[in-house]
Amino acid sequence: MKPKSKVLIIAGSDSSGGAGIQADIKTVTLLGSYAMTAITAVTTQNTTGVKSIVPIKPKEIASQIVFSAKDIRPNAVKIGMLHSKKVIQAVIKSLNKVKTKKVVLDPVMVAKGGSKLINNVAITFIKKKLMKNILLITPNIPEAEILTKTKINSTKDMIIAGKILIRLGAKNVLIKGGHLKSKQMNDILLNKKIIKVFKSKRYNSKNTHGTGCTLSSAIATYLSCGKDLIKSCEFGIKYVNQAIKSNLNLGKGNGPINHLNSINLNKKFK
Repeated sequence: MKPKSKVLIIAGSDSSGGAGIQADIKTVTLLGSYAMTAITAVTTQNTTGVKSIVPIKPKEIASQIVFSAKDIRPNAVKIGMLHSKKVIQAVIKSLNKVKTKKVVLDPVMVAKGGSKLINNVAITFIKKKLMKNILLITPNIPEAEILTKTKINSTKDMIIAGKILIRLGAKNVLIKGGHLKSKQMNDILLNKKIIKVFKSKRYNSKNTHGTGCTLSSAIATYLSCGKDLIKSCEFGIKYVNQAIKSNLNLGKGNGPINHLNSINLNKKFK
């Protein structure tokens, strides 16, 4: 089997393997594409929380992006953890050289255990500069609340927040509804022309570490293969939901989802 496309991932490392670069590589690979990386930070963490974060210098991040893409041109780019304004500036400058239009941003701000992964100046810069330079931003509800300075308690509130992000310059917004307490999961895609609600069954599980990273990488992968934005979001959401449903139970805290859910093993290997 040969990779169907190439995806460049710009994100932080997760030593536990459930989120970050590790989850991104697994997702892109399991969906049949080739993953390249530019690491923005090295974290020491496990399912119970984050112990430490070591940032990579902006110059080195930019070098990883440009040097990799110069040799192997990506069909799409996924952006995750960007911890400072200087890092964001370096990424924007680098992407201008790479010239890939299919860019998905997962605005990672807080780890599952509650540790803050980005400073306030960087958050402001994402709103003013980065959002305008990418195809899709995929905030969860807490991230959307921070970006829009609103409170989200319902699907209606999600739509209001999405419209605010569009007015701030975002081209497309996918707000993830996992933090709302409801039997049905609603993820909402918005732009200036459409409001599309993706409805899914909610699976009760504490093992959801890495869902945001995985979803944005899955969407980037489907985009890189030529799927349109709506189909890419639909397929990405289905992939994540199946990974949660599998309920892989690893670690003592918020365990990872099962990226292997997309593989159907041959009977002789079972």
